[in-house]
Amino acid sequence: MIKRVVLFLATNLLVILTISIVLNLLGVRPYLTANGLDYQSLLIYCFIWGMTGSFISLGLSRIMAKWMMGVKVIAPGGAGPQAQLVEMISSLSRAAGLSTMPEVGVYNSPEVNAFATGPTKNRALVAFSTGLLESMSRSQIEAVAAHEISHIRNGDMVTMTLLQGVINAFVMFFARTIAFAVSRSVKEESQYMVQMVVTIVLDIVLGLLGAMAVAWFSRQREFRADAGAAGLCGAGGMVSALEFLAGRSVAKGSHEPASLAAFKINGRPSSFLSLFSTHPPITERIARLQGR
Repeated sequence: MIKRVVLFLATNLLVILTISIVLNLLGVRPYLTANGLDYQSLLIYCFIWGMTGSFISLGLSRIMAKWMMGVKVIAPGGAGPQAQLVEMISSLSRAAGLSTMPEVGVYNSPEVNAFATGPTKNRALVAFSTGLLESMSRSQIEAVAAHEISHIRNGDMVTMTLLQGVINAFVMFFARTIAFAVSRSVKEESQYMVQMVVTIVLDIVLGLLGAMAVAWFSRQREFRADAGAAGLCGAGGMVSALEFLAGRSVAKGSHEPASLAAFKINGRPSSFLSLFSTHPPITERIARLQGR
């Protein structure tokens, strides 16, 4: 717990220091002047704040995964089931055309889950929960591994970071631009308070709209990763893994989180919250794979 708190605080301090240094080096002036908004300074300010935090988080993603989830990296050259898992990832990496095999890790959790993270294709990590390794068959585990390898090959971590950073920047820019315009329509003594309140409200509203756009793109990348997994190990294995996850979600009932199993798929695809789901419904993913 202490490690998590220290890492969280250190990451945020690093973000603030980095942004402050970059703004000073670029000579970015305060965007609110006596003559109104300096749109160029505001755009640079928002772009730096929007992108820097995203990329620092991406750069630290492997370290944060190991610390926060207790991922234990499997050393190559061992023996037993874990060595077979490393060999499986090595074989899939070669088939996917990756020049460097990702690190392979396992973390202790009854949840059936797996994920890929890392700042680049050559510095990636694929981690599996003990719950997944103990409950899935070898072909299903291979399909899950191929899905995560496809995310790495497609560069999804970097693409999502870029998209999130750009959306963060535009949310900040438009929220402050609109808030400034609204504040000019009230009495001078109320302008600061109005501008601050409108900025906060617009940050929330536009942020939610931006989150919908990011979630939509994330759902499309899941379809691509499914197709990539089918190309690496066959559509049958991927369909079997998804059907296994669907069966577990039904068996566990409505007390499960909105996201479930290896791919964290939203269990309420018909609700409004599905607009914020980063994964499509399992049934739709299976249908697409079977239509190949």
